[in-house]
Amino acid sequence: MASFSQFGNDLFTGRRQINFVGRRRLWFSITGVLLIIAAVGLVGRGLTFSLEFTGGSELSVAGVHNMSNFDQNARSAVRSVTGSDANLVVTKVGSDTVSVQSEKLGNGTAAATDNVSTALAKEFHVNRDAVTTSFIGPSWGSTVTHKAITALIVFLLLVSLVLAAYFRTWKMSLAALIALLHDLFFTVGIYALTGIQISPASMIGFLTILGYSLYDTVVVFDKVKENTEEAIATGQRNYLQAANYGLNQTLVRSINTSVVALLPIASILVVGFTLLGPGTLLDLALALFVGISVGTYSSIFIATPLLATFRKNEPAMKDLERRAAVYQGSQSSILAESGTVAHTPGESASGVVAPELAKAAASAHATKVRKREIHPLARRDDE
Repeated sequence: MASFSQFGNDLFTGRRQINFVGRRRLWFSITGVLLIIAAVGLVGRGLTFSLEFTGGSELSVAGVHNMSNFDQNARSAVRSVTGSDANLVVTKVGSDTVSVQSEKLGNGTAAATDNVSTALAKEFHVNRDAVTTSFIGPSWGSTVTHKAITALIVFLLLVSLVLAAYFRTWKMSLAALIALLHDLFFTVGIYALTGIQISPASMIGFLTILGYSLYDTVVVFDKVKENTEEAIATGQRNYLQAANYGLNQTLVRSINTSVVALLPIASILVVGFTLLGPGTLLDLALALFVGISVGTYSSIFIATPLLATFRKNEPAMKDLERRAAVYQGSQSSILAESGTVAHTPGESASGVVAPELAKAAASAHATKVRKREIHPLARRDDE
């Protein structure tokens, strides 16, 4: 833990730098491949929606003593009545309840549902009263979907306006929104690839992770804004260097925040899969776990590198790049004259300037001045 703390301190002070911005093409390529895979899942397999969206019947068998082969037993009972177990979803709820969901049981009549209930009671050796049935219409899920899409559009519009006003540039808003859409698309793509059902609780989770991802991105952008203002004032770093430095300074904070958020969610997932079974809590926890993980990735590898790509060719940033090149060149010359070698990790690619470079240059320059004061002849020779 001490070494990780030292690692974080080195990143914050600039003694060590990870070249995120300089390798942005690599991150964009990896992200592009992942998004293509997610798109294949969406187009090829599509999304699996729960009964709240599709409509259908749900039968719950309570008080089951023998849960071994519950899936096969339930399917066998339904097949004996309807002749088919296609589109049937059988899940274990808690320790003694079996849930059977289907868009349509037999011919969809009440008699068919009653016959299936009787067959399930006989298969699991419970009383007929232990089997409860319910029908869910698709209109409720359609209403939820419509409201969720409306909320998403309003959320994105408000976020764009707030970010543009706070950071005083629409490019930060654009980079943050692209990262948000990446999180949403990739999370939904994972659901498509794995075949996990999307329930109303999942929809709530999708909207929640957007807020979390945005929070993480804004913290990084705020540090980038602070470093950019300092760079413009001093001319010691160009924009790519300032952005990369800000990302390094907030890296450990992003990791720690994500880990702290994921640990309780992971606990809920373990309890849900092993004890509780499918339900609202499990659906919400799964969406949050996937979304927070993806959001952490996007705030580090997508949002800030994308912002650097958008702004690096602005006239003001080009002028800053020229000023920073002159300053860094002068510091390097002083070090070269004094024979001092400064190690600045990632400088060739990302232009990272560690504070040690300026300190070493200043020290070398001070030493040279003292030598001239002690040896006047040396001063005349240098001049």
